[in-house]
Amino acid sequence: MTTSAKSSLRVLTIAAIGIVYGDIGTSPLYTMKEIFSPAHGLVLSHANLLGVVSLIIWGLTIIVSLKYVTLIMRANNHGEGGIMALLALALSPFSADARWYYPLTLVGLSGAALFFGDGIITPAISVLSAIEGLEVATPAFKGYVVPITVCVLVALYAVQQKGTGGIGKLFGPIVLVWFAALAAMGVVNIVQTPDILAALNPIHAFDFLVRNGWIAFVALGAIVLAFTGAEALYADMGHFGPKPIRIAWALIVFPALALNYLGQGALLLSNPAAVSNPFYQQLGPWSIYPLVILATVATVIASQATISGTFSIVQQAISLGFLPRMRVLYTSDREMGQIYIPLVNWLQLIAVILAVVGFGSSSNLASAYGIAVTATMLATTFLTFFVIRYKWNFNLLLCLAVTGFFMFIDAALLSANLLKIASGGWFPLLLGAVMLTVMLTWRTGRRLVLQNLQKHSIPLEDFLRSLFANPLTRVEGTAVFFRAEGDGVPHALLHNLSHNKVLHERTVFLTVVNADIPHVAPSERVTVQDLGHQCYQVNMHFGFQEKRDIPEALQLCEIHGLEFNMMETSFFIARQTVIPTTGGGMARWREASYVALARNARDAADYFRIPSNRVIELGTQIEI
Repeated sequence: MTTSAKSSLRVLTIAAIGIVYGDIGTSPLYTMKEIFSPAHGLVLSHANLLGVVSLIIWGLTIIVSLKYVTLIMRANNHGEGGIMALLALALSPFSADARWYYPLTLVGLSGAALFFGDGIITPAISVLSAIEGLEVATPAFKGYVVPITVCVLVALYAVQQKGTGGIGKLFGPIVLVWFAALAAMGVVNIVQTPDILAALNPIHAFDFLVRNGWIAFVALGAIVLAFTGAEALYADMGHFGPKPIRIAWALIVFPALALNYLGQGALLLSNPAAVSNPFYQQLGPWSIYPLVILATVATVIASQATISGTFSIVQQAISLGFLPRMRVLYTSDREMGQIYIPLVNWLQLIAVILAVVGFGSSSNLASAYGIAVTATMLATTFLTFFVIRYKWNFNLLLCLAVTGFFMFIDAALLSANLLKIASGGWFPLLLGAVMLTVMLTWRTGRRLVLQNLQKHSIPLEDFLRSLFANPLTRVEGTAVFFRAEGDGVPHALLHNLSHNKVLHERTVFLTVVNADIPHVAPSERVTVQDLGHQCYQVNMHFGFQEKRDIPEALQLCEIHGLEFNMMETSFFIARQTVIPTTGGGMARWREASYVALARNARDAADYFRIPSNRVIELGTQIEI
């Protein structure tokens, strides 16, 4: 490895620590406090402490180290992670009419929808739990916790447009200090009460589960707080690549987390009264204010993991046709995965503030936390089975054994969290249901529109044959007409011929093909078919992580003998006005929702980066 490559890897690793591991790295703030909350009925005893800490250590080992870092991150879609990328990978061996296609799509979309809920709870509970440290110092700060939290969150979302790369370079060193502090506090308490090291023996975890029965099952709903952030780790993989993320976990994050949870356990063994907030009492009263400052900064960074992960998931959903077009800004010239979506950013901020104000404390939010992330973890495991079995063609028994083991753990954690629906778990479920409805409505609406167009479509080859059988007036320049995959004559061409009675001397039919991989090689970007009479069919392929820059991609047609001068090229776009009808393909309210989404979707010309002065829009009405 060259010196520059090593330097780049080091920079990416530090940036990944700042972005990817902020979420799971701030779990020690509230996990132990919530596990022994009076609401769960778990007695703070020597045996229970060893059992709980053992469950956390081995949970981090099995769920994060083995499942995500070792297995799931291998199931990347050409380097891109997240449940939408995994869904595209799982669907690739199946045709659209295969019996598994729709169930897999539904599972993937459900996981993605719940990830959006997790992306709202994480910033709220992380920042709240940090600011609540002020209450430990003095109860006089209690009334200021929520207002301060809201101000911090507004500032965080305001800087998102700077991009994850720039934020990561700033955040990475700070989070390194955070993990160093976690490890140091853990070591201090372990040295004072070394008995806690017995928790490294997994027998204590099994004994805890068997001995406590139902209470242990309920406690799992809080223990899972130690593992939240694993899904964001996978979703953010495209921002930095798998290697920096794996190095950061093995060398820094996992050791620091393990030491701190052991340290908190040691503190509670020697001082059970510290259970009210064990994190802030690890070093005594003198450390509270410095820890509040460091924890606040760290939790702001923790929120970044799910924010950037949400951007990635939304962009992938748009490219795969599950969400309407939105404005996507690319914040790095070198890393295509580093993006910013303004609409998503501000909508998420509004939802996060509502969660903070509505729940009011991290303990209340802990009840809402866990359901979304464990459901997404279960969906990820389910999809991974289809990837390793049908995409990688591994042995069936091996696939069942590996994913079955992880699925059992995910199902147990999800079941424990389902007990918290009434006390707050309904919130992420409601958010997830709304997002799932939006995605399914958009997907179904697009299918109905396409079916309507195809029902009235005219085969292109037959149309051109009859068109050129009679004399036709042709004007100078190039006309580009957008044409969907498998479609006939574009409606924009029919309208142009009907109204203007002319055809350009060179006519190009452009089809944008959405590939189920993140990036398409430039050599495979365009294919050109000569239809005769200076008419051409151009197919343009884009990965789901790429910007759709049509003018830039058209320059690649030059190697096929087709050159474009933008000042002599006109782009004809059919602006579809969708009209809901009674007895159509969806319920009337869903059709109305689709129409509203379609009207507010990003303009096609803007989405495809076509100069506005080269666009001609022709309207058409479509009933669904």
